[in-house]
Amino acid sequence: MNKLEVLKEMYPEDVYGYSSALTEKEVAILQNLRHELETRVRPILIDSYENAELPREEILGAFAAARIMDHPDLFEGREDKWKAREIYNTFLYLELARFDPSVATFYTVHGGLGYNTILIGGSEEQKEKYATKVRTMTGQTCFALTEPDHGSDIAGGLATTAEFKNGEWVLNGEKRWIGGAKTADFIPVFARDVADNKIKCFMVAKGSEGLSVENVEHKIALRIVNNGHITLKDVKVKDEDRLVNINGFGDVAKIFVFTRVDVAHIAMGTAAGAFNAALRLTTDREQFERKIASFQLVQEKLATMQANVAACIAYSARVAELQEEGTAKMFNSSLAKLHNAKRMRETVALAREVCGGNGITYETEVARFFTDAEAIYTYEGTHEVNSLIVGRELTGIGAFL
Repeated sequence: MNKLEVLKEMYPEDVYGYSSALTEKEVAILQNLRHELETRVRPILIDSYENAELPREEILGAFAAARIMDHPDLFEGREDKWKAREIYNTFLYLELARFDPSVATFYTVHGGLGYNTILIGGSEEQKEKYATKVRTMTGQTCFALTEPDHGSDIAGGLATTAEFKNGEWVLNGEKRWIGGAKTADFIPVFARDVADNKIKCFMVAKGSEGLSVENVEHKIALRIVNNGHITLKDVKVKDEDRLVNINGFGDVAKIFVFTRVDVAHIAMGTAAGAFNAALRLTTDREQFERKIASFQLVQEKLATMQANVAACIAYSARVAELQEEGTAKMFNSSLAKLHNAKRMRETVALAREVCGGNGITYETEVARFFTDAEAIYTYEGTHEVNSLIVGRELTGIGAFL
């Protein structure tokens, strides 16, 4: 098969063909990723989800085997040696999230939030030290920003402190909802410098004295992703492990320009996964001696789901182009996340609806997409926060306070 035939088979929901912008080598990497996920992760996926266990080695093993971040074919003709093309990134997230939103979320914490923190905040030496391990999957990272009492208001409310004493930094405070924190090898921790009140970032190694991480229990969504509650009590960090280019929340916001789009991509992929699962069930299962998909009311819902997914892909693909051009800004990221998350939420609900009682079982897959969507709708900026960012751009009036 030629490239377009392969893509039509891989992503039938991409009805307007945005995936045609992928190169043949990028498509081959995505095909290999699918094979690795199906081989390594699929057999343990349902049990891992139900038991709220992160199959870290299997997931990282699939990523590493497919070389999704460091394959030489991703960098042919590119000056940027650290990041592949943004359109590839778009369909990488589509591939991951339509397989499983928790797996996609684990990746975006590691290869999105954590990785971009290092690339944007680090010196060349710090990139070589930390980003190389992230992209080769030889070291896992995460992103420790939010706190027990500060999420949406973290810019002004961040309470974790950093004090420079005797040639090193001493961190104190708590972080919460930190995906992958329990198993991370090194954690970018954001803290407020008591000397100048600016937010800075520190790479804290796993097992550091005074660092403790406990999992947040009893979640209904993203159960595979172990969200951590981090406590820092006089944790010492060498000055060489402070990311030198993060010196205020404005620098943190630069990270979100990229990572908020990644979550828009995850919402896109989650909607696509739910839609495809619903389409499979309704075209296979019979009721009243007819395929469920033969009923007009069901077809209307399937058409709505397809329209939502197509619109989400369009948003993601266009913002990816802007990112590649270097013209993307927070407005683009927030609008894409706002739109895609809202359309995702409708799509997973319709998918569960047309699957009836089977839609609440893991075997049909719809249930995982349905519950995970609730977390995706909230993280990386709630619907309300992203609405206010868009509203500020439209009116010139900030309405946060």
